[in-house]
Amino acid sequence: MDTLALILSIIGCINWGLVGIFQFDLVAWLFGGQGAIISRIVYTLVGLAGLWCISLLFRREPRIAEE
Repeated sequence: MDTLALILSIIGCINWGLVGIFQFDLVAWLFGGQGAIISRIVYTLVGLAGLWCISLLFRREPRIAEE
């Protein structure tokens, strides 16, 4: 879950960087505009992933992957 949240957060960071520097929304361009249902789903998933990543700040011990 942590890895998926980080990947989605990175996608969001790249998209916001493109919006800030070039005024180009990659997610909207790929999925048919900001109002398209798929774009809204992607935005929602990225937002939820960002909220999940907040929990990473408060973990005292890193989780060890179980083999």
